[in-house]
Amino acid sequence: MVEVHTAHTAELGTAALEAARALLDAVFEGDMSDHDWEHALGGVHALVWEGDEVVGHASVVQRRLLHGGRALRAGYVEGVGVRADRRLRGFGAAMMDALEGVVRGAYELGALGATDEAADFYAARGWDLWLGTTSAITPTGITPTEEVDGCVYVLPVAAPLDLSGELACDWRDGDLW
Repeated sequence: MVEVHTAHTAELGTAALEAARALLDAVFEGDMSDHDWEHALGGVHALVWEGDEVVGHASVVQRRLLHGGRALRAGYVEGVGVRADRRLRGFGAAMMDALEGVVRGAYELGALGATDEAADFYAARGWDLWLGTTSAITPTGITPTEEVDGCVYVLPVAAPLDLSGELACDWRDGDLW
């Protein structure tokens, strides 16, 4: 049985946060930037522990997404990873169960940017591929983000969504989606 612990960033101690960051550095093979880590902070984390070692991490943070002329309160999933030797044991699903509960209880929709390897996982869980265009609301105006088209998934909750429409994310340093 997989036991997932959830806590807000403010409730996690330095050791837990450092362990989660180290895990994600290993999972993403050094492609986890400081900006990527910062994006995973400030919301609810789902952690899988084996003894005193973190073997799985995911978080959901609040973002604003613009769609259909409305600014929507979105639960944006970040920093999802399971240690390589612990994959295919239900850890990812257990973490997403916990975070999807947070999304459904607190947000108008869920959203995330998926890697090619994880796309089928999210689709099987009921996340819909965004078929329309994506962009970001930047300091210089709305800027298309074609490089992520075909990688953004949404979990409809309360907001009406046209999956073939336009979807814009709020500005942040580093990767926008």
